[in-house]
Amino acid sequence: MTEKAANPNAPDLALAVLNAIQNPVIMVDGAGLMSFANWEAESFFGASAGYLARHNIASVIPFGSPLLTLIDQVRERRAPVSEYRVDLSSPRLGADKLVDLYVAPVTTDPGSVVVVIQERSMADKIDRQLTHRAAARSVTGLASMLAHEIKNPLSGIRGAAQLLETSVIDEDRALTRLICDETDRIVSLVDRMEVFSDERPVDRVPINIHSVLDHVKAVAKAGFARHIKITELYDPSLPPVYANRDQLVQVFLNLIKNAAEAVGDRDEGEIQLTTAYRPGIRLSVAGTREKISLPLEFCVHDNGPGVPADLLPHLFDPFITTKTNGSGLGLALVAKIIGGHGGIVECDSQANRTTFRVLMPASRGISEDDDFPKTKGHD
Repeated sequence: MTEKAANPNAPDLALAVLNAIQNPVIMVDGAGLMSFANWEAESFFGASAGYLARHNIASVIPFGSPLLTLIDQVRERRAPVSEYRVDLSSPRLGADKLVDLYVAPVTTDPGSVVVVIQERSMADKIDRQLTHRAAARSVTGLASMLAHEIKNPLSGIRGAAQLLETSVIDEDRALTRLICDETDRIVSLVDRMEVFSDERPVDRVPINIHSVLDHVKAVAKAGFARHIKITELYDPSLPPVYANRDQLVQVFLNLIKNAAEAVGDRDEGEIQLTTAYRPGIRLSVAGTREKISLPLEFCVHDNGPGVPADLLPHLFDPFITTKTNGSGLGLALVAKIIGGHGGIVECDSQANRTTFRVLMPASRGISEDDDFPKTKGHD
């Protein structure tokens, strides 16, 4: 019995599912006609599916749009491609049409491709990354000021408290100790902030990310995550990442420590480290027409309670934290380091599943068009 006979309503069900998707979805055939458009696509293009089916896609999107190039690329490579921050603004579609695009081939109809348009998703995340970097720059100036204007007076305060400690009665000695402890805490905070003001170029070389993750896992299992299950799901054929090893260790130690604190002492708590090759991910460089390829994806997953929805958009801003005694600088530093490497870091969170995703460029000399890697699913 064929699948169609088993479920005679399958075409209607598939159409209902596509119309329920809250993103425009179209299918472009080999002649460039939009042979299918869901309800959101009709709204996006301001035309009925019947009208769109009679017109070439080039006639309804801006002249020279990157979408046309993506469609040709997908047909040629027979592999899906994603592109972010594509401007589809036009008098027909309206202003401020900055979208993310996912284009994939239709295997049962050679020459046809499916296009999924997302008006707000990764573009928003990348915008937040730029905001995080601007915030980090503001912390840079603040850190420099604090180092000069606060650390020296704190040294004097601590010295005076130590002198007082030798001459006060035992009952008051606890107060002098409190002064010393609190000044030490402030100095420690300022020292952490001074990391943001370090703009010196770092040495970068091709790095095997799995050696970094294995090292970080060993450190975590020997200390703060000794009672937490940590699993790996690696793509062993990943190309090297062009980075500074010490800074990558710092990034993933921070992310895994956050995950461990989120999981806590629960018996079923688990952290998973994953790596993957995403050959279609590219990021526009502001002010230029250059595209940076970010094909390397490194993730830290945990099954903790999740990040509160109101904090999620600001998670990488300085001084934002969910911890009672946290300083809120750890994730800001992660964003600064990854941004300095030309990558982005983002967080997706819901109950029992939080993912910190790092997207980075491959080592120099490796492009998206190379035949690397040769693994299933990466054709």
